[in-house]
Amino acid sequence: MTVPLHAPLSRPRETPAVTPAVTPGEATALLDAYRPGDRFLATPGRTLLGTGTAAEIPHDPAVPVGERVRGALDARRAAGDPAPVVIGCLPFLPDAPPALAVPAALRRGPALRHDPLTALEPPAPTAPGGWDLHEVPSAAAYARAVDAAVERLRAGEFAKVVLARTLELTGRPAPELPLMLGRLARRDPHGYAFAVPSGPGRTLLGASPELLVARQHGRLVANPLAGSAPRGADLAEDVRAAAALLDSPKDLHEHAVVVDAVREALAPYCARIDVPARPTLVRTATMWHLSTTVTGDLASPATTALDLAQALHPTPAVCGTPTATAREVIAASEPFDRGAYTGMVGWQDADGDGEWVVTLRCAEAEGDTLRLFAGAGVVAASTGEAEAAETAAKFRTFLDAVGAAL
Repeated sequence: MTVPLHAPLSRPRETPAVTPAVTPGEATALLDAYRPGDRFLATPGRTLLGTGTAAEIPHDPAVPVGERVRGALDARRAAGDPAPVVIGCLPFLPDAPPALAVPAALRRGPALRHDPLTALEPPAPTAPGGWDLHEVPSAAAYARAVDAAVERLRAGEFAKVVLARTLELTGRPAPELPLMLGRLARRDPHGYAFAVPSGPGRTLLGASPELLVARQHGRLVANPLAGSAPRGADLAEDVRAAAALLDSPKDLHEHAVVVDAVREALAPYCARIDVPARPTLVRTATMWHLSTTVTGDLASPATTALDLAQALHPTPAVCGTPTATAREVIAASEPFDRGAYTGMVGWQDADGDGEWVVTLRCAEAEGDTLRLFAGAGVVAASTGEAEAAETAAKFRTFLDAVGAAL
């Protein structure tokens, strides 16, 4: 159920899920067909595999990226492509070049979660020890940066900042990207798995739990996640971790900041919007997250999925608040360039429908090197030790996929 913008907020009505009939192998065939240089994206609603390049979205900071995407899709449709789609990623920094393209050929399939063959186990991971690991910054240096930010938070300089660190893995031979993508996608078929070119000789791949925004036929859905806890080693510990997260004042405050920002950003585009009063829990293979599903009806059919994504980016969940101050703290605290990390990855068609996902639980591959990224939201109640432990837990998604250990 939706409510007018001025009405009190209420929890949306649940509707029973319907599982579509899927021929075994429809989705996994696309996953297995991926090769470096292709553009692969799996969401809870579909699986896409783009090969070749019909058109690239140019880098032109003077023209909004949404307009550049619209122009490219309109041109492809005018050239005879009946259903052109843009796939790719956008960076964390708004003035950095995008990596978006219209594939020359696009194969579409159902969601991996509906394909019975997805449950088949992928090949066993390589034994730990085949990688050289280098932390940038070290866990201790990261904890010190968090503690320094907390001092400024308690002094009232800003309300929240998200600080990240990286883990560089180097191995011989070069990483087997199709194998890693298969492990990531099969491990959590209800999430968002991707592998797309992110620059010359570079590939961004990962499995994000967080939908930034989706648009379909005049409806929008956003699913901000903020507030996290590692999964427990056994069922009892796992239940305790979930219950503690759902009752944590620090994490509930962090989540509320993000949800308020999402509602504020999306409300101008909506005739009606619905934001549940309290978060629920979602889980991945390694983490619990506080989650809120925001839904709405668009006021104008001209508003595209990427328009909405650009209005949201960056949310406090990946940057902080106020945004400008948080960006300054990030630039001063992180000794690396985020690139596509905490940007967005997704697709959009010529009708404006699409899905854009926050680029989390990801790595960038270049030659024989993988750079992994993980971050944590820092508020006044944070501690450097706890946030370092949270980022280590988030690294596990990718470390498990490549057979490495921190």
